[in-house]
Amino acid sequence: MGLLRFFRVKRKSKVADKKTVLDAEIQPGFGARKFRWTEIEAFTKNFSTVVGSGGFSNVYLARTAPGIPAAVKILGASERLNRMFRQELDILLQLRHRNIVTFLGYCDERDEGALVFEYVSNGSLQEKLHNRPAAVVKTAVPVLPWKIRLAIAFQLAQAIEYLHEKCSLQIVHGDIKSSNILLDERFNCKLCDFGSAKMGFSSAIANPSSSSSSPSSPFRTKQWMMGSPGYTDPQYLRTGIASKKNDIYSFGVVVLELITGKVAFCSEKGLILTSILPPEVRDGEGIKPSAVAELVDPRLRGEFDSNEAGALLSIAAACLAQPPAPRPVIGGVLQMMTEKIGNVSDGLWAGKRGSKLLDVGRW
Repeated sequence: MGLLRFFRVKRKSKVADKKTVLDAEIQPGFGARKFRWTEIEAFTKNFSTVVGSGGFSNVYLARTAPGIPAAVKILGASERLNRMFRQELDILLQLRHRNIVTFLGYCDERDEGALVFEYVSNGSLQEKLHNRPAAVVKTAVPVLPWKIRLAIAFQLAQAIEYLHEKCSLQIVHGDIKSSNILLDERFNCKLCDFGSAKMGFSSAIANPSSSSSSPSSPFRTKQWMMGSPGYTDPQYLRTGIASKKNDIYSFGVVVLELITGKVAFCSEKGLILTSILPPEVRDGEGIKPSAVAELVDPRLRGEFDSNEAGALLSIAAACLAQPPAPRPVIGGVLQMMTEKIGNVSDGLWAGKRGSKLLDVGRW
C-alpha cells in the first residue's frame, strides 16, 4: 500500500499544531464528506476486517450509513504520517474520474488519518494476472481474455490522461502498477493508491542540478518519490527527479504485463519484465507475427488478435524508451491506441445505452 518515503521525523506532540495550519489548506471537493471518528468506527465495525496493509497504513472493509460498501485506509500517528495523509488528501479532493477509485471522504479528528473510498469488489489486476487460486486453476475457468486486457490498458491510459492533462494542477501518480489497478464486477479499471502522488509536474525531464521554480512552488518539476521494483523508471532511479515520463514508463510495464501475463519483477531470479523485449521492438522497428505469438501470454491459447498484440507491443516499447525524452505524452499514447487498435474502446463497460458489453460472467 505505502512505499518507503524519506521524511524528517519530529515529535508526535507537534502533530496537532501542524494539523490546525494544514486544515486551512484543504477544501473538500466533488462531494467528499468529512466524517467523525465515531462514524469511521461504526463503518468498519471497530476495524474488524482488514482487506489490505502496507508499511504505513491498513485498509479495512466498511459499510457507510446508507449501506454502501467502502474501504477505509487508516494511516498511523506521527508527524511524518500526518504530512503524508494531508498530501494524499489534498490530491484526492481534486479527483473525479470513472477510472479512478471514488473518494468518499475523510476523518482527521485524531492523529491517525482516515480516508474513505468506494469498495471495488473484483480485486486487482495483479491478482487476475498472477495470483489465481489453485482451486480455480484446476477448473475450466479461463484466464483474463484478450479483449478485457485491451480495455484495461485503454482505461488506464484514460485515467493517466486525466491526471496528467485534465486536472487543474497536473498530477503524477508515482506508483502505477498492476496491484494499484482495481477491477469492478465488469472489469472496469479503477486506479488507486495516491500515497506517492505529487501535483504540479512537467512532461519534461528536469536537470538534477536545477529546479524549475522555488521549493515552495506547486509547479516544480523536481520532486522526490519512491517506486516499485520492475515498474520504476530507470531515469528516476538514476536522478531522483520525477516527471510525467515516469508514469508513462510504468504504464508501459503494465501493458507488457497484460500482453505477456508475466510479473513485472521476479525476485527469485532477479529478472525484470522489460528485459524480454526483442531489440527490434526496443528500436521501434516492426516485429514478426511469429515473434509476437512467442511473447503473448500462452494461457490465452492463441485467442488474441496478432495485429492488436503487435500494435500494443510497439506502444509499450515507445513508453519504455531510454533515454526517456522520446516517450510519448499520454495523449499520444491514446491516439496510437485508437489508430493502431481500431476497436480498442469497444471493451468499455460503462453501461451506456446501446453499448456492447463483453460477457464477463465466467470470470
